Amino acid sequence: MRSIRRNVLVAFVLALFMSGCVHQELILPGSAGSTWGSGTDQATVDVSDLNTTVQTEQVVPRIPFPVDEYNRLARTGSATIKGSIYLISPTGEKIYGKQTRLYLNPVTSYSRQWYNESYLGGRKMAKADPRLFNYLKFTTSDKNGHFAFYGVPAGNYYVIGVVRCAQECGYDLPQNIRVAKEVNVGSGGTVEVELSKSVN
Repeated sequence: MRSIRRNVLVAFVLALFMSGCVHQELILPGSAGSTWGSGTDQATVDVSDLNTTVQTEQVVPRIPFPVDEYNRLARTGSATIKGSIYLISPTGEKIYGKQTRLYLNPVTSYSRQWYNESYLGGRKMAKADPRLFNYLKFTTSDKNGHFAFYGVPAGNYYVIGVVRCAQECGYDLPQNIRVAKEVNVGSGGTVEVELSKSVN
């Protein structure tokens, strides 16, 4: 009987993780239980260039990494950010980001430069300072494009994700399209986010 209960519990936990809606965390080396990212994921993450349409002619240098500004950021909280990520095609169809990784990037002078120069301006940025990745939180959307971040401290954040789209968006070949939005989070509670972008 005990082994049956254990097997049922294991199956339940595995089902939760495979659903894509469970928050996933990167753990800082030497700080078990941290809810923020680690430099160990840098090989697969660069918030400067998540989109193949970023212009590459000129690389914009980054401002110096503001250590004091990041040191003032809270590392624990009780708020939740949840919502869905999608593109709006030229015909008005919603193209959802299915099982795609999303990032929560605290708004600082450093990340605001990225938002203005790279996301809004379409310019290629120099590589991010490795210390940035200690402050990113990430999760994965489910098969319907729904996502959630848990345990978020109060503050302002960029929610960033990628939606892959091809002919339905007017492209001959599949493109990874960045979607980013600034959100304000209070102390506790839930913030609903429609992370969307129109493709013309």
